[in-house]
Amino acid sequence: MASIKNIFNSRAEKDGDFFYAVKRILGFKPRDITIYEIAFTHRSTNEKTSAGHSQNYERLEFLGDAMLGAVIASHLFKKVPGGNEGYLTKMRSKVVSREHLNELGRDLNLIQFVKTTIPTQQFGGNIHGNVFEALIGAIYQDRGFSYCEKFIHKRVIRPYVDIEKLEGKVISYKSLFIEWCQKNKKHFKFAIYEDTGNDALKHFAVKLQLESVTVAKARATSKKKAEERAAKRAYFKLQTKIDAERE
Repeated sequence: MASIKNIFNSRAEKDGDFFYAVKRILGFKPRDITIYEIAFTHRSTNEKTSAGHSQNYERLEFLGDAMLGAVIASHLFKKVPGGNEGYLTKMRSKVVSREHLNELGRDLNLIQFVKTTIPTQQFGGNIHGNVFEALIGAIYQDRGFSYCEKFIHKRVIRPYVDIEKLEGKVISYKSLFIEWCQKNKKHFKFAIYEDTGNDALKHFAVKLQLESVTVAKARATSKKKAEERAAKRAYFKLQTKIDAERE
């Protein structure tokens, strides 16, 4: 089997080797490139350390998630001195939402470096955000908190964190819809119905009922995604009412 360095170098061949590709993304020189190699290794490779521990990006993803949350929290704390705990928590959630992290990972095209035995086309969208968090974890391990903070400011805060826009951003239409129903004492129900689609991957079909009337339907590869899509469609159908209640 080819070594991990050879695989990475072949994938980054067009733009130079893996080291210089990572250096361009980071904006500074990595000290220990092997940490970044782990940050792009998927569990499907079944890589092990000499002690027999799994070696893939998942532990670095956990670390990167914590570092990202801390830096964003610190930025919001300084930027919005009048924001209470609930406001700051909600704003941080919007910045580090799975949807936003996936967007960040896609913008940097990080998936091109992922070492895996599974075709990347078969991954769900969350692979982009997972690897982005793993990269942040690798920066922390390699260069410490100050470099980690600089990277997050450069790649996340400066281009994406606009307080006014974030305040109006909805991160979960399902949560928003449920909150509106509870506030107005309206009965709702998400129900699975028979899916007649011919997709290769299994899809879940969900209908959203409000006061026993179906207001939206949606299909997706998971029940959670289907419910979120149905709630989003219901939100736009009832947008005037819901927005009036939020104000």
